[in-house]
Amino acid sequence: MAIHVLKGSERQLLKGAKSLGKADPAERLEVSVLLRRKGGDNAFSSKIKALHGAGGPPEPMKREAFAQEFGADPADIQAVKKFAATNGLTVVQESPARRTVVLAGTVEQFNHAFGVDLQRVEHDGETHRGRTGAIHLPDELNGKVEGVFGLDDRQQAQPHFRGRPQGNVRWMATSNSFTPTEVASLYDFPAGNGQGQCVGIIELGGGYRPADLQTYFSGLHIPLPKVSAVSVDHGKNHPTGDPNGPDGEVMLDIEVAGAVAPAAHFAVYFAPNTDQGFLDAVTTAIHDTTNNPSVISISWGGPESSWTPQSMTAFDQAFQDAAAMGITVCIASGDDGSSDGVADGKDHVNFPASSPYALACGGTSLKASGGSITSETVWNDGAQGGASGGGISGFFPRPPYQEGLSAALTKGGTEQLTGRGVPDVAGDADEDTGYQVRVDGTNTVIGGTSAVAPLWAGLIARINSANSANGKLLGFANPTLYQNGAAFNDITQGNNGDFAAAPGWDACTGMGSPNGTNVKAALAAKAAQKRN
Repeated sequence: MAIHVLKGSERQLLKGAKSLGKADPAERLEVSVLLRRKGGDNAFSSKIKALHGAGGPPEPMKREAFAQEFGADPADIQAVKKFAATNGLTVVQESPARRTVVLAGTVEQFNHAFGVDLQRVEHDGETHRGRTGAIHLPDELNGKVEGVFGLDDRQQAQPHFRGRPQGNVRWMATSNSFTPTEVASLYDFPAGNGQGQCVGIIELGGGYRPADLQTYFSGLHIPLPKVSAVSVDHGKNHPTGDPNGPDGEVMLDIEVAGAVAPAAHFAVYFAPNTDQGFLDAVTTAIHDTTNNPSVISISWGGPESSWTPQSMTAFDQAFQDAAAMGITVCIASGDDGSSDGVADGKDHVNFPASSPYALACGGTSLKASGGSITSETVWNDGAQGGASGGGISGFFPRPPYQEGLSAALTKGGTEQLTGRGVPDVAGDADEDTGYQVRVDGTNTVIGGTSAVAPLWAGLIARINSANSANGKLLGFANPTLYQNGAAFNDITQGNNGDFAAAPGWDACTGMGSPNGTNVKAALAAKAAQKRN
């Protein structure tokens, strides 16, 4: 029987990591197997091309119809089940819509089944299960399986939030921070409260305390939004009690989006911080027929160089699914400037924000007086190291909506986009002009591009709610937004390291921060044009 390398599955040890020997052969684990779309990618390609068409995106598909047409082929699922039985593995979950079959077994069984050698690996004082090299497939799965996730359980992503130094956390002492509703007002968000919409929020650790949410929204004189936790891959709403830990991300996301669209329902998908957990959380949210989120907010990520090609391809396919179903995915572009925190002297962008089907959200430093913006520049706090993530993808090609664009360089001149440019849009992210939130009983000010993704998600929930009477969802809005410069406050001052702000799109703040009313008008005009 021939054995085939699973394309893009190659893993290397993290820099500075060392193997501690073989993983315990009796250790039990669960692994997610991702299958191809029914009919193959060619059957889906015309729908993807239509998303970029001049007439605006096509009518979104219903989740059930999408699963029927583009989910996994039942025959492929049966092939995985037969493979599992042959190798002593147990099928614990199958989702044709998500094209995912979850298998359980021991390290020894998975080593044999997928031709890997799982090790215990130490990195930065922590240990994880890891592998090097590729995953291997037998003949009966070759061409059917597009990804295998969970063999390696290293921490995959980081949250993109930044808090003020602990000596200055009480918002009563900070005159240049804002509540989320004040930011929405400064950005001229259209009236609305998100009624009838669900916002999905992806979290890879930490949790929220209902009592903190009650106190926070009461202080803003806003009704407490409906918030529910969804467990993915055994992830849980688990507050750590540390306001500087992952709880800060969870509470920031809920409180910013919740303040902007308080009548929406917020479904928070908790998953382990691995490539498996992250992907499963994303696909669960996209294909969730119970909560039906129309917009998803993601504030976690890592440099493209830290991901396997199979992971980036799988996420990108999931975001294409979302686009076809009219779901907008807002993703923070990162907080480490043009290097994305990689110390190799080169430019990097953050994934999954770099997917062409994400609305990548960069950061600004916002100042206001008397209810009006007085200045807005690229967020770049050289002293503390925070800066808007942005640049040019080394993995994804330039999408059609960015054709002809170039990135202004800090040293002068421009670089033509050959890859996907990041970000698309921006908003206030500077911790010194950040958001007043409550985390683990502490009132604090938090910034980072983590705040921008839920801010845009709240705006989109408002717009979707206003359009609910005719069933129109904003969906994949990137092509329309790029054609409507008036929908943005153009940011022309500052840099994020190697890239500089410039008129129009730039690799620091994208098209700029939102003029919410104009964003709504631009999308309405495109919808009307399509109807005519």
